[in-house]
Amino acid sequence: MSPPIAAEVNELLRVARDRSLDSRQRLVGMIGDMFLGTDTELTRQEQALMTDILRKLIHEFTGPVRRLLSEKLAKIDVVPREIAVLLANDEFSVAEPILLASTALHDTDLIEVIHQRTLQHQLAIAMRRGLGDVVSAALVETGRVDVIRALLDNKDAKISRATMSYLVDQSRSVDGFQEPILRRHDLPPELARRMYHWVSAALRQYIVSNFAIDPTTLDGAVEESVEESIARHVREQPESSAPGVLAHRLMAAGAITPQLLIQTLRQGEVALFETLLSEMSSLRPVLIRRMLYEAGGESMAVVCRSLGVEKPTFASIYLLSRKARPRSAATRPEELAHLLHFFDNIDPAASQAVVARWRRGGDFLNAARDIEPAGDGR
Repeated sequence: MSPPIAAEVNELLRVARDRSLDSRQRLVGMIGDMFLGTDTELTRQEQALMTDILRKLIHEFTGPVRRLLSEKLAKIDVVPREIAVLLANDEFSVAEPILLASTALHDTDLIEVIHQRTLQHQLAIAMRRGLGDVVSAALVETGRVDVIRALLDNKDAKISRATMSYLVDQSRSVDGFQEPILRRHDLPPELARRMYHWVSAALRQYIVSNFAIDPTTLDGAVEESVEESIARHVREQPESSAPGVLAHRLMAAGAITPQLLIQTLRQGEVALFETLLSEMSSLRPVLIRRMLYEAGGESMAVVCRSLGVEKPTFASIYLLSRKARPRSAATRPEELAHLLHFFDNIDPAASQAVVARWRRGGDFLNAARDIEPAGDGR
């Protein structure tokens, strides 16, 4: 052992014999200084001796002292990997600095911590600079939303295309993934295009603005996918279950719109229309069916008003739904004019209150009558 190193080790051992808190804290400083301050490259034998001394001392340190040691060693590139691994697997307060910053840890070490340690350990790794795609994949495999969000927010983390594609698919049902994914610089445009089908209007605008994608093309793709989904599910599912299954899936994807209701009626899918409107309004299917066959159409007007449907769209829904009725006569112009006047005079807040009452099982017909005087008084 070279004389300078031998002297430092002897001093380290001397201080280590004093078990007071002050001596322990001084010891931490000495350990850091030995790694930072020596100009002499340690031989393999000296490195092994230093590692052995450190390993034995660490077990004697209290938690706060181990934390100080972790903070000190996290900033040093030449820390023995064995010591870094030991601290990384300690309680979180000790492990945090090492997990966030130590370059002594290998990907395999980090993956082992992800598999064996706590949520807090996983979050710290997800925020680590220079994170490799293999470790990112291991974090995603945990399935923990908070961990994946932290990873997506880490702009310095590398995420493979396969992992990113998986997360894009997951964002269909986990809204919290959508914005962080779209704000990543490494998101391929084709994956952003896929997300356009289910994200909010604001995020759709973000996609159009940041990925140089023609919005007309995207809107056309959305419409085509909905049409294809309708045709496929009606074709493949048993008649009794197809509308409910499809409506539930479209609602989860945020794809039920007034335009879809019109499109469904034009295709003659009355049962699917009833189920879609039931999902959209959270009203029981039996009430939707009564509205469809109601003579005046006022109840349908109340529901559409509560959902923010525009008057021209409501008129189309009403006229198409009339055609779906068996033995229905043509709608006279004065009947439509009266209904549209009624629609205009419905206060949106009042319509929402009435629909809320219907959801609770309130009187369906009286609620429709109750709203008209409020409209006339405007």
